[in-house]
Amino acid sequence: MTHTHIAGSIHADVAQGGPQWLTVPTDLNALQTALWPRGTERDPEGRIVVGGIPLTEIARQQGTPVYVLDEQDFRARARAFRDSFAGWNVYYAGKALLTRTVARWVAEEGLGLDVTTMGEMRIALEGGMPAERLGFHGNNKSLDELRHALEQGVGRIIVDSFNEIDRIETICAELGTVAKVLVRVTTGVEAHTHEYIATAHEDQKFGLSILGGHALAGLVRCQSSPHMDLRGIHSHIGSQIFETHGFEVAIRRTLRLAEQFRTATGVQLAELDLGGGFGIAYTEADSPKTTGELADAFREILDHECRAFQIPCPQLSIEPGRAICGPAGIALYEVGTVKVVELDNGRSRTYVSVDGGMSDNIRPALYAAEYSCALANRTTDAEPVLTRVVGKHCEGGDILIRDVFLPRDLAPGDLIAVPGAGAYCRSMASNYNQLPKPPLVAVNEGRVSTLLRRETLDDMMRLDVGE
Repeated sequence: MTHTHIAGSIHADVAQGGPQWLTVPTDLNALQTALWPRGTERDPEGRIVVGGIPLTEIARQQGTPVYVLDEQDFRARARAFRDSFAGWNVYYAGKALLTRTVARWVAEEGLGLDVTTMGEMRIALEGGMPAERLGFHGNNKSLDELRHALEQGVGRIIVDSFNEIDRIETICAELGTVAKVLVRVTTGVEAHTHEYIATAHEDQKFGLSILGGHALAGLVRCQSSPHMDLRGIHSHIGSQIFETHGFEVAIRRTLRLAEQFRTATGVQLAELDLGGGFGIAYTEADSPKTTGELADAFREILDHECRAFQIPCPQLSIEPGRAICGPAGIALYEVGTVKVVELDNGRSRTYVSVDGGMSDNIRPALYAAEYSCALANRTTDAEPVLTRVVGKHCEGGDILIRDVFLPRDLAPGDLIAVPGAGAYCRSMASNYNQLPKPPLVAVNEGRVSTLLRRETLDDMMRLDVGE
């Protein structure tokens, strides 16, 4: 079978009233390759093909909605972080997307894995991730979670509060063990991202503040405890970040804190974890850095700042999640209804309703996340029209894609594919309006395997134990 790779040109014509970044495609059948899993293409029948299989075939086998994850793309991105950051520690952030199979892929590609709950820990361990390669996060870890982590031999715990230090000491005393810990600090960096995914400014729930002196106190407390092996400092400034300036400020402030700690205790901390938050392309307006560019920038910043403080460079750790699984995944929907709504000044907008919505992708409703999409089951010469892709839920805010140009002849039964859906869509999915969660399938060289089966109404009814 021969295929035509997805590519094309665009021009800046927004006369129909879309946002300023939105462009009218000169060819609706040509897509931006940077938005899709590597190797995505259209076959001679006009169908989008991911991982060697047409999306129409996945819809036939699995129904819609369905999440599709390209295994080779996922693995390639994991390897790119591993190789670009060679000599440092890379932990995949499981909160973005985690199944036992995903945990196995991560382990096989030589990465560690970052978990935040008992559930994520269990999935990671059952997927074959060695406990010593796990990092345990969370701002409110329970006694049971901490005890399980320590019993399993989790490699490190990222301490988030003084209450947590008390809990770890109590459990370690009971178990006769020592916990390897990093202390999460709040650097005061205002990352250029949405308020809900910025995590290093002062007024939020994560970490111990450098400014208030709590971070230094937490480090000294952990260092002086016979139940803890203090490894270093952890910082995370936010998510979907494209520039390295915020990381530069975070590195400077955490190294200054490390120097203050060394002055107070005589101990040089061994590790600095900068978290994740590396942005991906959801629309053609996004320009993420490559893993190589990120690694070069981090090395340059760390080397410069360590020279300034006259200290040896610490062991660096990072925690990419979205940057590995996000571009490797798509969401596939079937069109149910199409209607044209008249706007002011003679303009109009086409509303396309699909068989999913905010229950399988809450991000647009939660913090105005933007996505792209394409007609997946055919090509067309129809003109592009300004379109809003919406879900089937009883909410006016159930909008998957606020503004996109789609063909005028889009009709019920057509398939729409949304790239960049590998991160946080399935992991944040809900049963709103009692809608079962879609399945997650992996594609690899023309083969389809189910990672998470489709939830059924019977699954949901088993939880309803009332009369």
